[in-house]
Amino acid sequence: MHRIDWKFFSLLLVVSSVLSLAPTTKAAEQPTVSEVLKGNLDYVQNSVVPAAEAMPADKFSFAPTNGEFKGVRTYAQLIKHIAVWNYRFGASILEEKPPVDTGGADENGPDTLNSKAEVTKYLADSFAYLQKAIATIDQKNLLVPIKAPWGKPVTRLGMAVSGIDHPFDLYGQMVEYLRLNGIVPPASR
Repeated sequence: MHRIDWKFFSLLLVVSSVLSLAPTTKAAEQPTVSEVLKGNLDYVQNSVVPAAEAMPADKFSFAPTNGEFKGVRTYAQLIKHIAVWNYRFGASILEEKPPVDTGGADENGPDTLNSKAEVTKYLADSFAYLQKAIATIDQKNLLVPIKAPWGKPVTRLGMAVSGIDHPFDLYGQMVEYLRLNGIVPPASR
């Protein structure tokens, strides 16, 4: 009889251990839509912002001029361009006007921002705003049509994906500018 009790106790212990490891609900395992989008934006932000800060202040007016680079944005304009679109994507998701001046049609941001400190703050603040906007996306509003900055209807999901894709696309240019100045991008160190 003692053996039967031990076997029963062992079986009970194994079953209770397995049950304690099993998730209580399937939903507890799954991240929310905004958490998934935030994770992707975090990755981009953690590449772009340190790259912006890596360029010395005296090189913020740098733009390559040789070959096919003629007429491209300066490093400061490139960073402000990313920030402008972060604000525009975020404002579209929130269905409001951007909370700051995004400059003119050239999409290079306000002409009043020129120093490294001003430009990098503008960039960091734009990511914070886009993060705030992405945090509002959920299953209910994910596919609801909203007005894009370029006028056509788009979904919040589409706008969030653009907000993640655009800065990362331009990050490649930032890397090129840094390397042309002998600087290894922080993400490559």
